[in-house]
Amino acid sequence: MESGWAKARGLAIKTALLIGGALLLKRLTKSTTRWDHARLVADSLCGEKNSKGQAVRDPDHYFNLRLITCPAAQMVDGSKVLYFEQASGITYWVSECNTLKLTLWSYWCFSFNDQAFWRMPQKPFRQRFYMVKPCQKEMKCDVEVRTYSIRDMEEYKNFCDRPKDQRSLPDEVIGDIAEHLTTIYLKRCERGKRCLYEGSTPPGGFPNSWNGAAYCTSELAILKNNEVHGWDKGYDDEGNHVWGVKEGPYGFKPAPVSSFSDMSLPLNQSPLLSLENRIEGSFVLQG
Repeated sequence: MESGWAKARGLAIKTALLIGGALLLKRLTKSTTRWDHARLVADSLCGEKNSKGQAVRDPDHYFNLRLITCPAAQMVDGSKVLYFEQASGITYWVSECNTLKLTLWSYWCFSFNDQAFWRMPQKPFRQRFYMVKPCQKEMKCDVEVRTYSIRDMEEYKNFCDRPKDQRSLPDEVIGDIAEHLTTIYLKRCERGKRCLYEGSTPPGGFPNSWNGAAYCTSELAILKNNEVHGWDKGYDDEGNHVWGVKEGPYGFKPAPVSSFSDMSLPLNQSPLLSLENRIEGSFVLQG
């Protein structure tokens, strides 16, 4: 009798283990959904990042820029709305600098009486909303990142640095989403590559008229450890490259919390820049 009970008990334990193992295997091998990809991209874009290391290695072509992005709202369909803010890590006057109107992964050179002032992180010069969502099933991409202007940018200044109870409510954020500016379509990177996702604007980019350009393009790569690379360029009607960094994309790595006070100008970078040595910039937007 006891032997029969022992056998039954052993069989029950084996059955439970098999079922548990099957459920665990199913969970571990469960395919990543379209929304999982969108969440991974949104999470990777969030946080504070800067290009300090790149600026130190190649100060002739790259500046130390600070980006900070944080969740702001969620649309009814599940799309993530992120607030994006950009500032330069240095403050100084630049002679004979024309106005450059740039966004996403670049800088902005303000003109005032033939001079320009590079703003500090506490005074952002680029503010945008990102909307991150899965690509449509029929498209050959996984995630799309849309960029929108903000109705009242002053209201959102330093949004991510504020306590959550001092930020605009999600419904207010959604109401302040203004003009659609660009869309970048991302795909999962192939095995063996450094990136997790990479992509660009559609063929032909988006209309742009700055500095003789007819259109502009943007490339984006999400790397491991929340590193982000972006490369924006402008072209004329004949396909000639007329603005944007030529050497390669800007690379932004996660920054420590104390980085605000450490974003200084590289020692070999003079505060007075000639027109020939100014940053060529990237991703010009109207509006």
